[in-house]
Amino acid sequence: MTPASRNLVIGLLFGLVAAITWGGQAVVARSGTVAGYSPLDLATLRYGAAALVLAPFAWRARHVLAGIGLPKLMGLVATGGALNALLFGWGLVYAPASHGGTIAPITAAVMGAVLAVPLLGERPTRGRAVALGFIACGVLLIGWDGIGGAHPGAWRGDIILVAAGTVWAAFTLLLRRWRIPALAGNAAMSVLSAAVLLPPWLLLGGGVVPDMPWQSNMLQAVGQGVMSTAIATTLYARAGELMGATRTACLTAMVPVAAVLLSVLILGEPLGWAKLAGVVLAVVAMLAAVLFTGRRV
Repeated sequence: MTPASRNLVIGLLFGLVAAITWGGQAVVARSGTVAGYSPLDLATLRYGAAALVLAPFAWRARHVLAGIGLPKLMGLVATGGALNALLFGWGLVYAPASHGGTIAPITAAVMGAVLAVPLLGERPTRGRAVALGFIACGVLLIGWDGIGGAHPGAWRGDIILVAAGTVWAAFTLLLRRWRIPALAGNAAMSVLSAAVLLPPWLLLGGGVVPDMPWQSNMLQAVGQGVMSTAIATTLYARAGELMGATRTACLTAMVPVAAVLLSVLILGEPLGWAKLAGVVLAVVAMLAAVLFTGRRV
């Protein structure tokens, strides 16, 4: 096997593990909201655990981070960090895991293209604009499940999940605009998010965490903090280095697929035709947007 082929195989493996882990994050978070955790509880457990794992990387990159400056790093916290986690957990109070694992990442893809116009000066080609339109239609089909489908009333959570996807899109664009290394940026964001979330959480007595079984607390901390925030993000960044940004971006289409399958298999959530059609439409359009269209700068 040539070095190029080896890099492709390893990159593909890393990217798939990251995508499946991100898909499972919604299942873990939804199980937490059902058990009684508040969005603040979930966000604090997530970034508290992630900060413990990533603090050494933040320290190693301290000179790079000092050059970036605290205002920009807090901008990452306000988009991809604490705010995103609070919105994601809040949305899953009302919406099922299958919505969390589909609407948020799909919205991030659409809003990433929209926000790239003012933030990066990138304008999508006509083909990509059409693909993004189909992705948006997929989100609407998934959201219909929260109006007239198996989860009436979930539309409230869907709106919040759209907001979570939007701020995540802003986070990824700010990383590019400010040219912040992925691992260093994620490490700094996790540490600072924990610093922002811990004081109000402690003032509120630690929420329900002290009253929960330690196994439940570990599930949330490890599932969301260690696996999804620390390990999956690092694997995804490494996959991009090994096999290129375009191929790696294609793998994000697996996130909603994994979220739907895991929500059905683990949580027993129903899979309606509207939801299934929305996921298929959005995934196909996402692949088309990456593989067959470009962007106009």
